Amino acid sequence: MDIQELTSRMHSFVRSKGWYEHDSKRPQTARNLAISLSLEASEVLEHFQWQDNLTIADSLAGELADVTLYLLQLASVTGIDLEKAVLEKLDKNSSREWDT
Repeated sequence: MDIQELTSRMHSFVRSKGWYEHDSKRPQTARNLAISLSLEASEVLEHFQWQDNLTIADSLAGELADVTLYLLQLASVTGIDLEKAVLEKLDKNSSREWDT
């Protein structure tokens, strides 16, 4: 499955919950999605709070999935081709000088 297919599945889920409706209690605006993305990313950090080793991989996987879904949706509602953006960033980073 590629990014476009994942994005389509994510949109289907969001539509099925009615979150794209104008009267939704969870408006899917870029602002709200950016906030949700940040909150979910912070939940990833909780798995490492006070410890260096991961103890529950399944739980971390769920949080990473949440981050991915919010990222896909944010890119989609803002009209960003995430696959293109990632490839361009990788290309740009390949020519950067890094610490040695």
